[in-house]
Amino acid sequence: MLVLLPPSEGKASSGRAAPLKPESLSLPGLAPAREAVLAELVELCAADEEKAREVLGLSEGLRGEVAKNAGLRTAGARPAGEIYTGVLYDALDLASLDAAAKKRAARSLLVFSGLWGAVRVTDRIPSYRCSMGVKLPGLGALAGHWRAPMAEVLPEAAGQGLVLDLRSAAYAAAWKPKGEVAGRTATVRVLHAPTRKVVSHFNKATKGRIVRSLLSAGAAPKDPAELVAALRDLGYVVEAGEPGRAGRPWALDVLVEEVH
Repeated sequence: MLVLLPPSEGKASSGRAAPLKPESLSLPGLAPAREAVLAELVELCAADEEKAREVLGLSEGLRGEVAKNAGLRTAGARPAGEIYTGVLYDALDLASLDAAAKKRAARSLLVFSGLWGAVRVTDRIPSYRCSMGVKLPGLGALAGHWRAPMAEVLPEAAGQGLVLDLRSAAYAAAWKPKGEVAGRTATVRVLHAPTRKVVSHFNKATKGRIVRSLLSAGAAPKDPAELVAALRDLGYVVEAGEPGRAGRPWALDVLVEEVH
C-alpha cells in the first residue's frame, strides 16, 4: 500500500541537527527537479525579500519564512514526519505509533511537496515554506514542473498494490495516476454525515485517523475493494463509488457524524 499525503503549511523547527543531504532523499529520480527548485528558491529568498514574499504569497507576519528559505542548504534537517505538523499530522501522530506501525509508515507514506516533489516520512529535510501553488520566476508553476519527473518515478514507487490518495487538489495536480495504477487507486472524501458537506478541519483530521488506524491494525489492502472492507472493519462508515470504466480511480466517501 502506498499512501499519498499533502504536506502541512505549518512546520516544526529544524533545530540544530545536521543539514540536508539531498542525495539521501528517497525517490532519487526526482533529484534534478528537486535541485532546480531548491536552487531558485534559495536564490530568490536571499536576493530580494519583498519579491520572495510576493512570489510565495506570504503575509507580513510570515516575513521570517523568507530568511528560513534562504538558509535551506545549511539549516538543520529532521525526518519529514517530524517536520510536518497541522491537523492531519496531529491526528496521525506518528511519534506515538508502536514500532511495527512506524515501520509500516516508513514504507507506505509519501508526502508531496512543492519543494521536494515527494518524500518518505523518514527522509531528513529542513523546515521550509514553498507550496505547490507557487510560481517561481524561472521554473513557473511548481505543479507543472513536477509532472514529468513524477510521471517517471511514481509508477514504480506505487508498486503492484493499493494507492490511497489523500492529497489536496493542489498536490494532486503534480501527479495523477494513470492506466493500471489508476485502477488500483482510491481517493477519499470525508463528509459530515448529517449535512453531506466537506468541512476542511475534520476532513484533514479524519484522514489522519484513517491512516493511523490502517497502520496500527497492520491492514494491507491490495486494492480499493479490500480498502473499503478494511475501513468498515475498523469502524468507518464508507460509501464506495466504483469507477464506471477501467483505468479510473475509486472514489470513497467516509461519513462522520461529529465535527472534531
